[in-house]
Amino acid sequence: MIQKKVCMLGAHGVGKTSLVMRFVHSRFSEQYLSTMGVKVDRKVVDAGTRKVNMMLWDIHGEEESRKVAGNYMRGTAGAMLVADGTRIETLDAANVLLARLRNTVGDVPWVLMVNKHDLVDEWALSSSRTAQLERKTQNMHLSSAKTGEHVETAFYQLAMMMVKSQ
Repeated sequence: MIQKKVCMLGAHGVGKTSLVMRFVHSRFSEQYLSTMGVKVDRKVVDAGTRKVNMMLWDIHGEEESRKVAGNYMRGTAGAMLVADGTRIETLDAANVLLARLRNTVGDVPWVLMVNKHDLVDEWALSSSRTAQLERKTQNMHLSSAKTGEHVETAFYQLAMMMVKSQ
């Protein structure tokens, strides 16, 4: 078994903690609790030929006045970038955080989850922008921590990418 550090990166309120709770504990809560600093969870997944102990670093959300500390990113083997499909600007925050991650640890595998896909009436990501993102990267998932849509798929994809990159 190999152990891999995964950083959960995204703007505040995009659902990073909810995605971790859904993936690790198969639970969802409507209560919003802002992460302060970092919270670490783990889950062992079968990534083909290897078992991967994914250490999920749920890092506080990006805000203009509060930057993600580079020391939280050090040692990262992969990243789960999270954006909120009801707030388009969170895609920009995910791109900024990806650039910061690359400057800190180099090019590591990453997956983009555009979360809150269950909020159909509030969804702001157009189908053309979705298609553009899908063309740009093959590691993008429209997800919902509430329903579980594509949560497992995204985390397993990241585990497979980390195994292949070593």
